[in-house]
Amino acid sequence: MDTPTMAPQDYLAIIKRRKWMFILPLAAIILISTVVAMVLPPVYKSTTTILIEQQDVPAEFVKAAVSTYAEQQLQIINQRIMSSIKLLEIIKRFSLYPALQDTLMTEEIIARMRGDINLEPISVNVVDPKTGRPTEATIAFSLSYNSNNPEKALQVANVLASLFLEENVQARERQASEVSSFLESETSKVKADLEKIDASIAQFKEKHGNDLPELLQVNMQSLMDIERNIDTLNNQLSQLKDNEVYLKTQLAGIPPEFKETDKQRLNELNIKLVNLKNQFSEEHPDVIKTKSEIADLEKRIKSSTSGALKPRPDNPAFITLSAQLSSKQSEIQSVNAQIRDLKLRLSDYKGRIVTSPQVESEYKALIMERNNTQAKYDDLMRKFMEARVSQGLEKEQKGERFTIIDPARLPEKPFKPNRLAIMLIGLVLGLGAGVGTAAFKEYSDTSVSNAGMLLLATAFPVLASIPVIVIQKELKQSKARWIIFILAGIVALVLGLILFHFFVMDLGIFWIRLAR
Repeated sequence: MDTPTMAPQDYLAIIKRRKWMFILPLAAIILISTVVAMVLPPVYKSTTTILIEQQDVPAEFVKAAVSTYAEQQLQIINQRIMSSIKLLEIIKRFSLYPALQDTLMTEEIIARMRGDINLEPISVNVVDPKTGRPTEATIAFSLSYNSNNPEKALQVANVLASLFLEENVQARERQASEVSSFLESETSKVKADLEKIDASIAQFKEKHGNDLPELLQVNMQSLMDIERNIDTLNNQLSQLKDNEVYLKTQLAGIPPEFKETDKQRLNELNIKLVNLKNQFSEEHPDVIKTKSEIADLEKRIKSSTSGALKPRPDNPAFITLSAQLSSKQSEIQSVNAQIRDLKLRLSDYKGRIVTSPQVESEYKALIMERNNTQAKYDDLMRKFMEARVSQGLEKEQKGERFTIIDPARLPEKPFKPNRLAIMLIGLVLGLGAGVGTAAFKEYSDTSVSNAGMLLLATAFPVLASIPVIVIQKELKQSKARWIIFILAGIVALVLGLILFHFFVMDLGIFWIRLAR
């Protein structure tokens, strides 16, 4: 069977037949939405806008110890403030959610409060000075609290804002202090290590003071000087030994004493004494002197002949050669002592040079460890000083901080529910439900409602049609339906007036705020 083509009068006939299927769902949903909009309690919202200010001192001069980004720091602070302990303290302080105290557990009430607190970052598009690319940066955030009581909404919003400000200051100071303490502790440890290494180097130098690698050239030069000095002393010793042999040869041919000469002198003095006595008396000085000389010579000759005392050399040539020989022998002994000393030093320097490579390896390891530790210490000290400056920056609150630019105000209008939106949604849903119900009823009805449908269904010509016969009972039912329709219209009118009232009130508040 072919599907009949619907004309406008057919749609009108459907609307006439299914008007109650359309009106009743529409009226029911509108009524329900209106009741819901009227019954829902008002919720007030108080909002605080907080600006994230950058540090006053440029980062090129003082680097902040807080390394987290503003968004990350904001979320960390939010999690700390949203802890159960702090939220429970606020709930008890302002007696929040009194109607839920007996029906819900504490954790459920805290979860309810977390849902009533809203944190929204405010971001703008800026150009990153490091990369030169456009990026999104958070410059502020709004903090709001929803409550059925406008005063409590304001109070809680102010408390939350103050908690955010205090927690930010404390968190930055705490982080800067922890960084400074950590760097100070690490610096002390590295300094202790550096002192231990310095002590080890000092002990090593004390043990291998002459074998250090920086003394290798000095040791080599000293070794060469000692070898030259030994060669020089050997040449000098050879000359001295030649001179010693020569002097010994000369000395062997010269008698050490002049014995015959003393006797001749005694004879000369005796002859001289005889001549003097012939001329002078015994008291004459020359006679006395000559006698004295004769007595001395006689004693010396007598002592030399008796053998009681060893005669002393009195030959001037012998004495001179003996002195020269003794001097040469003394010089030979001195040169030999110098050569022995130089040979000992030569052996010592050779030992230093032999052990120098091994000492150099150990010494370089100590020096490298010391240099690395010193570099680490210098780096930690630099970072520690920067951390101390950054700690002072946070204490003086010259770093990144939160500033309230739009404090919370007493809400004059409920934030929700949006009664107008609920009613409009109810109207739309009612229209959809009415149309859907009427359409479903129409397409599920298999009865024939006019001659055209009968002709299509049977393919026989329709000879006549009997009009609708209205009886008294149907008239009464029709009147009852009209009464219901009129009542529904009155309800719709009242709802429309209420809707219009809220619309006008919202519009008036809007114009008042605009005028301000």
